[in-house]
Amino acid sequence: MAMSKRMRSIVRTGRLALAAFTILVLSATAVTAAQAPLAFRGGQTSKPQANTAAAPWWKHAVIYEIYPRSFQDSDGDGVGDLNGITQRLDYLQTLGVDAIWLSPIYPSPLVDFGYDISDYQSIDPQYGTLADFDRLTSEANKRGIRIIMDMVMNHTSDKHPWFIESASSKTNPKRDWYVWRDGKPGGTPPNNPPNNWTSIFGHSAWQYDPKTSQYYYHRFYIQQPDLNWSNPAVENAMFGAVRFWLDRNVAGFRLDAIPTLFEDPKLRDAKLQPGTNAYGDPNQDTSLYENLPEVHDIMRHLRATVDKYPGQRVLIGETYLPNIAELDKWYGGTKHNELQLPMDMLVGFINKLDAATFRQRISDAETKISGNQPLFVFDNHDNIRSWNRYGDGTHNDAIAHLLAAILFTTRSTAMMYYGQELGMTTTPPERKEDVKDPIGITGWPREKGRDGERTPMQWDDSKNAGFSTAASTWLPVAADYTAKNVKAEQSDPNSLFSWYKQLIAMRKTNPTLRDGSMTMLDVTNPSVLSYVRKSVSGHPPVLVVLNFTGTTQTVSFDPRKDHLPSGNAHTLLTNATSLQQQSSLAQIELPPYATWIASLQ
Repeated sequence: MAMSKRMRSIVRTGRLALAAFTILVLSATAVTAAQAPLAFRGGQTSKPQANTAAAPWWKHAVIYEIYPRSFQDSDGDGVGDLNGITQRLDYLQTLGVDAIWLSPIYPSPLVDFGYDISDYQSIDPQYGTLADFDRLTSEANKRGIRIIMDMVMNHTSDKHPWFIESASSKTNPKRDWYVWRDGKPGGTPPNNPPNNWTSIFGHSAWQYDPKTSQYYYHRFYIQQPDLNWSNPAVENAMFGAVRFWLDRNVAGFRLDAIPTLFEDPKLRDAKLQPGTNAYGDPNQDTSLYENLPEVHDIMRHLRATVDKYPGQRVLIGETYLPNIAELDKWYGGTKHNELQLPMDMLVGFINKLDAATFRQRISDAETKISGNQPLFVFDNHDNIRSWNRYGDGTHNDAIAHLLAAILFTTRSTAMMYYGQELGMTTTPPERKEDVKDPIGITGWPREKGRDGERTPMQWDDSKNAGFSTAASTWLPVAADYTAKNVKAEQSDPNSLFSWYKQLIAMRKTNPTLRDGSMTMLDVTNPSVLSYVRKSVSGHPPVLVVLNFTGTTQTVSFDPRKDHLPSGNAHTLLTNATSLQQQSSLAQIELPPYATWIASLQ
């Protein structure tokens, strides 16, 4: 949920943010040209990984984010719900999903569509009941799919009982559960906030309360007051909410806006930076209220709490960070005692198809996070979809194939967003009066909000794309749904859906892609990204080659110099017809944005 203005300029906005199972898999060596959509080609070397048998479930997982309002409506009210998700579990199983991350489903006034929580231990009636949740968990587990909850620890809703008590008087026992301060001396309320800090959603981060003549801090909306994590009572209460859901057998948590838990206790003014944000506020250095070192003590305590539960529960962090060194800290570095999977946004949100930058950042994730497991993300509910961020308008489909190949053939755990496998596009409102996301209302037209990446899932070409039987849905379905939907793409072997399904199946069945270390090849090539996953237990190495340009590129590999087998290559998957029979490592011609994945014999 949290992202600095600098990062917002890169990705548009920050969350402004097992039981064994059977899936239909295609053997990596048996993918035929008829089955495969057209495939890809493949420095620093990562360290060998632990034996697969001993690896935690999340190491090789495909984690699928669902925005519940937009996935499937089961009762015809135009809003998605838990029973709708349960109805679609077979689809997720067929795709090869290992875990579902649900964006918040707790009771909420919905100012920020669920990220303003009024009760951490129940379900919003709009989505269903605790019984519906338990049924979803049970049915998902039958299919080998785990449930991951979204836990918002930085703030609550202003309608949460804790804040209502806190705001009642300066002497209330919960007053110090939130960040309350007097205004600057010499000023007149409400125009003398304690400092110049701004909300990520625009304007001052301080809201004046005339009842108690003090301001409270809110990094996000006015209706989302920040908890005071310097108070141990807050940690005890929030950890109680965590245990409530762990006791209901959730597989772990995605931690929203987690670097924002602490603020500078001296409340010093932030340094100003050039330019203004979408709301007209001066840009600021956020180091006084984001990613302070105290947050790591909380993460270690949280990890120790979660580790007491069986089943390898996982902590995933929404961690928009400036560099790989900061990311390493969120793992606990060499101690491995904080988050198992802080999100590496440095790869998925480059927002420019630059082979050199991708090469460097993927290599950083391989070699500079103390042997921890990378987690790459290209799409989520807060950012313009990757189809739009990376597409050139002509080769969008091929580029989407290329990005998917990176997600599933590198060594990272893979996180994807609903509809990503279909090539769903961002469709922002065309008029201010149609905007649902408050940041779009506040920032229009410079900031149109996040509605465009939250439109209903496109299941088929029927009314409302099969999402709902309602006369109208909470957001309109994207106009391209009649051609771009699950039903159409499932029956098309050359569709993006088929590509995702084959990549996921290959990743699950090919030991080299599961556990092989990784080495970058042809490291000075500015146009083509190539890497090899090294042989595991006698299984052949896998070469991945990606053309990052809109023009044909020719590459060659020297088996002796590149330490590759000297035999022939066998194409596993490609999105280029001309490469389906490619067997030589010399003179490989890659069409625009082509992907070639090959086994090296």
